[in-house]
Amino acid sequence: QQNDLNSFLWTIKRDPPSYFFGTIHVPYTRVWDFIPENSKKAFQQSHVVYFELDLTDPYTISALTSCQLLPQGENLQDVLPHDIYRRLKRHLEYVKLMMPSWMTPDQRGKGLYADYLFNAIAGNWERKRPVWVMLMVNSLTEVDIKSRGVPVLDLYLAQEAERLRKQTGAVEKVEEQCHPLNGLNFSQV
Repeated sequence: QQNDLNSFLWTIKRDPPSYFFGTIHVPYTRVWDFIPENSKKAFQQSHVVYFELDLTDPYTISALTSCQLLPQGENLQDVLPHDIYRRLKRHLEYVKLMMPSWMTPDQRGKGLYADYLFNAIAGNWERKRPVWVMLMVNSLTEVDIKSRGVPVLDLYLAQEAERLRKQTGAVEKVEEQCHPLNGLNFSQV
């Protein structure tokens, strides 16, 4: 029952009330039906919505992309042990080969091509820091590929907020997410 679900919604008692809602970075279609009505209602009634990051801002996307890169002149091959680098390269070749069979007819109908999708996800992988490559590889599964083109929950809510003309903002800057991940040493990654 919708009413029995944990809403991940906290109310901050003030007038008008404020709400804090915990999201997850997965395609919204995987979780939307499980978000209780009280959370959806709080979103609908709100006038101002703040997100972790502003995923609708081109600067945010550009900064996220830039922060993933190794320092100028360095490549992944220079920082990974040779055997891991070779296994990674073989795995990415396998994913690229399999990707056409992983795509849905709906994705193809929207003009998505496997090569384009692979490059959008894994392009420039040899210049990325190991932690970002690890996150990228974790998202290169058949299930994840089939849901590409569907916005993650945060982005979906941000797009809805814009569509409904709500005031939006972000509570973090890209650097606040990037620096901790980029600060992990190789053994931690």
